[in-house]
Amino acid sequence: MSAATASGGAALRCVPVPPERHQELIEHLRQSFFADEPLNRAVGLCRRGEPHPELERHCLQTLGQSLSCMVVDAQHKIAGAALNGLIRRGEREECERRLGELRDDNFKRIFELLYRLNDRVDLFEENGVEELFEVRILSVDEAHRGRGLAQLLLDGSLGTASSRGFKVVKADATGVFSQRVFLKRGFEVRTEIAYSEVEARLRPGPPHQALKLMVKLLD
Repeated sequence: MSAATASGGAALRCVPVPPERHQELIEHLRQSFFADEPLNRAVGLCRRGEPHPELERHCLQTLGQSLSCMVVDAQHKIAGAALNGLIRRGEREECERRLGELRDDNFKRIFELLYRLNDRVDLFEENGVEELFEVRILSVDEAHRGRGLAQLLLDGSLGTASSRGFKVVKADATGVFSQRVFLKRGFEVRTEIAYSEVEARLRPGPPHQALKLMVKLLD
């Protein structure tokens, strides 16, 4: 898919995620994204290393769409991952049904906020498309942060989106660090919700200021 050399000199490769490594990737997310993602941390969704059945089910459904990628080191160990999925026009009712089935109140509140953000724009109508490519999760192992892996993962994701014929790539960027990564690759903010406007239990706190729906159009 793509390759790069991290600042420490170790060769890293961005590759597709094969089905036989799905569970290993979930283990990676338990040690990174599950605890560190700003909204997850704000509500105390889970502690580092803990499983979260509903979040893991969401991740596995996304992995099943075969659009995700991961960065591996020379020993093939996962250093980071981008979980990507597609959204089709007219899936709103199905999303609402899934939301209603969530049992974890904190997880449900996070998804309600994300749906509220996405209700503000109609990317299908505005761009004349039937499908969107969505970057749902960007996760980098703590030991590899600050070495450009998020950019490598996003480049791999954009390459996949382009090769599959997608015209619109979107992301719900919850924190300032991921927002910077998307801005560097030409994403634009289409709408946002300031965290000062949401209930206190959902506010990540500084330096995170807003939840942003960010979009990049592909040629």
